[in-house]
Amino acid sequence: MNKTLNLGEEKISKLLLAFSIPCIISMIVNSIYNIVDQIFIGQGVGYLGNAATNVIFPLIILGNAVAGLLGNGCAASFSLALGKGKKEEAAQSSATTILFTVLFSLFFSILFYFFLPVLIRFFGCTDKVYPYALSYGKIILIGMPFMICYTVLSSLIRADGSPKYSMMLLLVGAIINIILDAIFILVFEMGVEGGALATIIGQIVSATLAFLYLKKFRSITLKRDYFKLSSSIIKTMGYGLSSFITQITILALFVFMNNIMTHYGAGSKFGSDIPLSVYGIVSKLNSLYVASVLGIAIGAQPIIGFNFGAGKTARVRETMRKVVFVNIIIGIVFNLSFLLFPKQLIALFGSSDNKLYMEFAIDCFRIFLAVCFLNAFEMSTSITVQALGNVKKSTAVSFIRQIILFIPIALILCHFVGLYGALYAGPIADGICFFAVLYIFLSEYKKIGVIKKEKEEEKIPVDTLEKKKLSSKQIITISREYGSGGRYVGQLLSLLLDVPFYDKELISLAARESGFTEEYIKANEQKKKTNSSLYNSDDEIFIAETNVIQKVAKDSCVIVGRCADYILKDKKNVTSIFLYSAAEDKVKRAVKYYHIDPKKAEKKIQKVNKERAKHYEYYTNQKWNDLSHYDLAINVDSLGVKKTAELIYEMIVNKK
Repeated sequence: MNKTLNLGEEKISKLLLAFSIPCIISMIVNSIYNIVDQIFIGQGVGYLGNAATNVIFPLIILGNAVAGLLGNGCAASFSLALGKGKKEEAAQSSATTILFTVLFSLFFSILFYFFLPVLIRFFGCTDKVYPYALSYGKIILIGMPFMICYTVLSSLIRADGSPKYSMMLLLVGAIINIILDAIFILVFEMGVEGGALATIIGQIVSATLAFLYLKKFRSITLKRDYFKLSSSIIKTMGYGLSSFITQITILALFVFMNNIMTHYGAGSKFGSDIPLSVYGIVSKLNSLYVASVLGIAIGAQPIIGFNFGAGKTARVRETMRKVVFVNIIIGIVFNLSFLLFPKQLIALFGSSDNKLYMEFAIDCFRIFLAVCFLNAFEMSTSITVQALGNVKKSTAVSFIRQIILFIPIALILCHFVGLYGALYAGPIADGICFFAVLYIFLSEYKKIGVIKKEKEEEKIPVDTLEKKKLSSKQIITISREYGSGGRYVGQLLSLLLDVPFYDKELISLAARESGFTEEYIKANEQKKKTNSSLYNSDDEIFIAETNVIQKVAKDSCVIVGRCADYILKDKKNVTSIFLYSAAEDKVKRAVKYYHIDPKKAEKKIQKVNKERAKHYEYYTNQKWNDLSHYDLAINVDSLGVKKTAELIYEMIVNKK
């Protein structure tokens, strides 16, 4: 998609449609998978069956968390190894992860099967729901290894360049599950066991298709002796840690609400079972709304990031406005549906003849989700701010409602007014969160409007330099602090040695390699974002630049940044340099040559250097400013840029 659409010129509305629709479809398919399952169980078993699926759902979330940890991590490790031209390393890492996934998922299933009676109580199960949850959970845990395996393999298959095959795994499993739900529950009257059996059969088929792909890999060949456990699995899991933490947060909130429903429901006229069942249904239906909003916002990420980096702030602001506007409209439509048609929505899940059940369900929709359209603004802001590279603010937005506001408010209100305190906590948290997030959104929006593009550094006095040729091949890599004058030193050195110089020149070469535009690479390279987006090009850009660096390093040259010292560490005749300077000197240079506001220069320098360090550590597993990794480290301002270049030159020409 990025090859056919110009992110810097195409209409924003067209770009949003092109990037958001695939995200929305994927997320809604996942949501419908669980919702349809619960509809059949509700119709065939009743609200106790629905409550049972709600009690077991935390186990499914935990399984997805493990699958994300291993799957996303393996896909990243696989791509990075291929980018370095190390196919055998990619194959070995993948085989190790697959073996570990099979063994760990079996251990996971057996362990939780043994402790299931204790776990379902912890998850908020009541006495009436207990037998249903136990029966349902035992079967679901049998299928858990298949679910974890096909999810992990699906990520690896996408990384191998077969996204259609990967999508097929999800769709085939979902379709089989839906068909068998109808047969087992409505025809054979097998109850929750039938629903669970339908689920695991779909998972087994998906896993089978995933394992059949192992012989069809395009990029690697998996040999039998590669399937052994090694320490590489630790690094692999490190790549997938972000998605794991996100899922664990969701798990904690879900378990909290289950226990609130059962504990305070016991003291109400509804009892414990009805609130537990109703909350599960309401949260599943609300997930359709969340999937739609996140799909739009996630689809906008590459558009915002590209134009922000290219200095096209008007397009960034337009995209942010349209994302918020569209999502607020989506929020209002869902909000009105929840408020006007609660009876019809809850009737889909059965038990509509139970007056108390219907009463609480209607109240839950109309109170708990009273102003849920405001959540659209919260989610839109979190994702768009993340696209601008402000991970801290993005994380803060994500946690404000769920963790910082909702849980404390719910506990306080439940203490005074009982069960309905949890329902009233929803709109109160939504309202407070809206104003907090509005401040964050407006501050970022305003900041974009005053961004000024930095100007180039001082021009090089070419006539004052004496060019000399090398007698043997030499490659010099330069890592540098922002504001130290490292790029200028590299240019001077390339002129002294009469060899090619690569810094921004690598962007053009990487654009040809990857298919990304130069502007997009410039905006996103060397910035490893903490990102749950379905569209994540960080690794693709790094792989493209790695390939380019390996190609240009076939001849003598000077390369600045981009982890070149690490990428070329196994090559001969490579000299790695680290250039730095005192904080005061960096500020002076930033103000003089980059024309940065003196009041903001120090903060800007710290931010850029932090991004470089984070990017370097992510891809090399080494500290960027650990001088022991370099052949030479120089404080540029102690000598000046020209003398620094001359010092490095003397070192290179006298190198044995």
